[in-house]
Amino acid sequence: MRLAGTAIGAGLFAFAALAAGPAAAQVRLGSPGDPPRLALMGGAFDVKPDKSQATSRTAALIGGEYRFGDRLWFLAPFIGASGTGAGAFYGYFGLGFDVNFGPRWVLAPNAAAGYFTRGGGTDLGSWWEFRTGAELDYRFPDLSRLGIAVHHTSNAGLTRRNPGEESVMLVYTVPIR
Repeated sequence: MRLAGTAIGAGLFAFAALAAGPAAAQVRLGSPGDPPRLALMGGAFDVKPDKSQATSRTAALIGGEYRFGDRLWFLAPFIGASGTGAGAFYGYFGLGFDVNFGPRWVLAPNAAAGYFTRGGGTDLGSWWEFRTGAELDYRFPDLSRLGIAVHHTSNAGLTRRNPGEESVMLVYTVPIR
């Protein structure tokens, strides 16, 4: 849950920036003018493997998400799936929101939940897992984005075994018009 604290910290930072006064005029919550997007991502799963666990190891990670855009006030629902080179699969749904720092930089804290199967890789302790994290993107004039995402996945104590893992991904999003 270490990264959950990071996501909460990012949200508090965004709130503080909005409440800061004149400088906050450049910080905007939500992206109501942006269309839905398709996100393609690649990176590493379990970047900090637990050496004491035989099944804990870093693996290549690829995935994709459909992001519906701002549908619930400033919240944006999404669905996605990812897989690792070790055979793990994670299908999930969740909510995120954009914190815009001017017209180009976007911080997107998010949370998801869904079905997980480990394949031959890291055993996270449950078939139901939660993912929290944040993505920092650069928004291009055509509304596509390129960024980096950091996430923590764990079962939040649903089972006795709950090692959690951290993932780092490069993310490219394309607007769907």
